[in-house]
Amino acid sequence: MPVDIFSALADPTRRRILEMLADHDGLSASEIYDQFKVSPQAISQHLKILRGANLVEVEKRAQQRIYRINTKAMVQFEEWSKGMRQRWSRRLDTLDAVLKEEMKKHANNQIEKEKPE
Repeated sequence: MPVDIFSALADPTRRRILEMLADHDGLSASEIYDQFKVSPQAISQHLKILRGANLVEVEKRAQQRIYRINTKAMVQFEEWSKGMRQRWSRRLDTLDAVLKEEMKKHANNQIEKEKPE
């Protein structure tokens, strides 16, 4: 079931799971469950959502499921985020230039007002 990446990242528990996976090469479901004070079923649902958003990959090893971060999906998200940051930076740079121009005009007007007649 496909899940929107932003919906998946909206939950702090899922973000924490991703952080844990980023710090390790792979974790079993039980190793993930042990880090939380909620039921294994709740964590299982979080993992299902992360899989649906393609943020984690799972490998079945005997009776265990080993979860890893999907680096390709994370790189795609990072590229999108970087593009958004660049767009906002351009807009803020434009705003900064406009504000500096307005401040300069205001300063010039103050000087003109203060000149003796």
